[in-house]
Amino acid sequence: ILAFKVSRLPSLRFPPAKMGAMDIQFKKIDGSKCRVGIISSRWNSAIINSLKSGVKTSLAECGVSDQNVYETEVPGAYELPLAAQYLADSGKVDTIVCVGCLIKGDTEHFHYISDAVSNGIMNVGIQTSIPVIFGVLTVNNEEQANVRAFGENNHGLSWGKTAVEMALMRESLMPHHDE
Repeated sequence: ILAFKVSRLPSLRFPPAKMGAMDIQFKKIDGSKCRVGIISSRWNSAIINSLKSGVKTSLAECGVSDQNVYETEVPGAYELPLAAQYLADSGKVDTIVCVGCLIKGDTEHFHYISDAVSNGIMNVGIQTSIPVIFGVLTVNNEEQANVRAFGENNHGLSWGKTAVEMALMRESLMPHHDE
């Protein structure tokens, strides 16, 4: 008979996973010919404005000129997919960044809206072959949103570069998509 001494294992502590602009490494990309649409919701305006600023900063770093950025707003995150569909169908842009912020409340509303928005945005990209970036924070509270929207961890910084990278990928794989 073997006897094992059961001892309490020390709890393993891992640092929280950092998700944000600085975790993704981007190569130097030339977005000087890219036309980028930014659609933002008006809910949580301070957070949204900071995220949009991050997107625009990263677009400028990629060489996207202000004339090649088309901006529009919708009332809330739920309207982002339909607006993205309209913009994709217009032929005015090569890629779209949807910017929103959903903060969980006390009801199931958050889950229904989050699911609809994420699926809707993905479906627009798949149906139109226009890259549509999911720039929607889905957080439990305002503090989490602020951590992801301001300073060096502004997620908008990676969303803009992602949009340019995906537009360039589309162009390289589908060079005659507009004909």
